[in-house]
Amino acid sequence: MISVEKALETVLNSTQNFGVEEISFIKSVGRILKEDILADRDFPPFNRVSMDGITIDYESFKNGQKSFKIEGIQAAGSEQMTLQNSENCIEVMTGAVLPNNANTVIRYEDLTIENGVATININLINEGQNIHNKGKDGKVGDLLIKKTTKISAAEIGVLATVGKSFVKVAKQPKVIIISTGDELVAVDQIPLEHQIRRSNVFTLVSLLEKLNIPSETAHITDDKIVLKSKIERYLKEYDVLLFSGAVSKGKFDFLPEVFEELEVKKLFHKVAQRPGKPFWFGHKSSLDTDKLKENKYQKNTIVFGFPGNPISTFVNCLAYFYPWYYKLVGLDVEKETAILNADVTFKPNLDYFLQVKLSYKFGHLIATPIIGNGSGDLASLVHTDAFIQLPNDKNEFKKGEVFPILRYR
Repeated sequence: MISVEKALETVLNSTQNFGVEEISFIKSVGRILKEDILADRDFPPFNRVSMDGITIDYESFKNGQKSFKIEGIQAAGSEQMTLQNSENCIEVMTGAVLPNNANTVIRYEDLTIENGVATININLINEGQNIHNKGKDGKVGDLLIKKTTKISAAEIGVLATVGKSFVKVAKQPKVIIISTGDELVAVDQIPLEHQIRRSNVFTLVSLLEKLNIPSETAHITDDKIVLKSKIERYLKEYDVLLFSGAVSKGKFDFLPEVFEELEVKKLFHKVAQRPGKPFWFGHKSSLDTDKLKENKYQKNTIVFGFPGNPISTFVNCLAYFYPWYYKLVGLDVEKETAILNADVTFKPNLDYFLQVKLSYKFGHLIATPIIGNGSGDLASLVHTDAFIQLPNDKNEFKKGEVFPILRYR
């Protein structure tokens, strides 16, 4: 049995690069950018009018002129006009290019317009007001979005602005999530008294969807021959295998034995933590036959064997798979901490992932322990927001102490 720290280190040392793919920018939300996005022109690309109104040569107002004959209208999206007479004005719309020979915009709210003449009704205006100057937000070639940024709606707008209709992102691993056990039935079935519906696999699907990782699912009964046959195929077809169940010491927990027979290298099996101690992790190296014509290519399939209890599966995905993925795509994620809101005693020499409800008090994140009914109490997740990680170097944890959290809300 290894420590949580050593288990995480082992998992992180097993990351690999699945490469880069180019996708439509509008479908890239949530993906990890794999190229720097540079300005292809100045931003804004012209002196841009930022208020509906008129534009004038400021010198005329400075010399005491208040009324200006309107020469025309500069609409947004139309070619740049030129103010022909410095004692006249041009009506301008928000987003329009500023006409030549004009340098100040006065909004309609500060004007009276009658018979083609605009009169300024205020005594103070500033030269250059209500103009978004060319290049103020960025110059051509400026870095707008750096590589390894997680793309959000904000980045989508910038990508559109610079004309990046296709963008390079980290390629997602091909993942299959596998449940095992004769006691499990489909969600739409009515279980017998000795059966339960499959739930862990769909929890994992949802946890991976938060990372924008699509996944497939499968269920294998407690038959060693069938297990071995199907897993052998999955190891060739997928980059990551995520298991829920059959990795402990039960009579029908065949997975460790099957992994050994299929030459999946075990890196660790048990972790000094609660919940989630019987956690199996390893990898299978093989030759990727699809790449043989080019060069010999070593395929490395990662195997996460989570225990079958739902809370154990949940916490292990957050504590190990998530960091593995973040390192894989080069994403730096700041670790969160919270203040414990009650005294806790935990005697086993294990790291304790305790479920907590989160709240804020005077700007500080507070973690209130919620005691469930063990690692099989799936419903308790509905009433909590995170796990707080209490270290194994002591067994009493005091209210007011600060510890790391794994947030899932």
